[in-house]
Amino acid sequence: MTMIVRRLILSLALTLLPVAASAAETRVAVAANFTPAATAIAAAFHRATGDTAVLSFGASGALYTQISHGAPFEVFLSADAERPAKAEADGFAVPGSRFTYAVGRLVLYSAAPGMVDGHGTVLRRGNFTHLAVADPATAPYGVAAVETLKKLKLYDTLAPKLVQGSSITQTYQFVATGAAELGFVALSQIVDAPGGSRWIVPAADHAPIEQQAVLLKTGAANPAAAGFVRFLKTPAAVAIIRRRGYVVR
Repeated sequence: MTMIVRRLILSLALTLLPVAASAAETRVAVAANFTPAATAIAAAFHRATGDTAVLSFGASGALYTQISHGAPFEVFLSADAERPAKAEADGFAVPGSRFTYAVGRLVLYSAAPGMVDGHGTVLRRGNFTHLAVADPATAPYGVAAVETLKKLKLYDTLAPKLVQGSSITQTYQFVATGAAELGFVALSQIVDAPGGSRWIVPAADHAPIEQQAVLLKTGAANPAAAGFVRFLKTPAAVAIIRRRGYVVR
């Protein structure tokens, strides 16, 4: 190997070294409804910074239970405001890092065309066997579904037909596979879905699905964790969030 070739290899190695040294990783707990958006945002984050966000998805309540029991997450993207606030109160989150990254929309959806009309009157007709909802004990979209049924004064009537998914992802799977003829899902899950039928529930029929993020104390010393939280507020991330059917305030 000639001296010139050796110098070129050394020069290239020195050029690449700062990039390799600066690349970092952060572990992010993400509410199930935000799966497609978070996946796209993580890819954009990696392209922009070289850092990697390792995503874990689940129901917000289940994720918080894992956080409170020492799971090594550094950022928490919940589907509600309650659990990030609790993370602050319980000492798991960096004070002042909590903010609303998206406001979700609830949809009554069926994989069958024509089953759900634009006003949700199928709920009053009751010509179905199963209505899927996410478990309100762990999933904020499940809470919104129950609130909607109570607002419509249909909860007691339809309660025997309810089937609960452990998360909004499982709830959507119930509907998509036909295990339930219809169900309350997140708009973000079906924004690109062809066919089927849907009713976007009026925002006034349930409390706002205010989805908040928080930097956890386990990530306080990791620049990649703080960087991911900041990236959620950038125009690139906001554009992705809006495309997936969320409102950004």
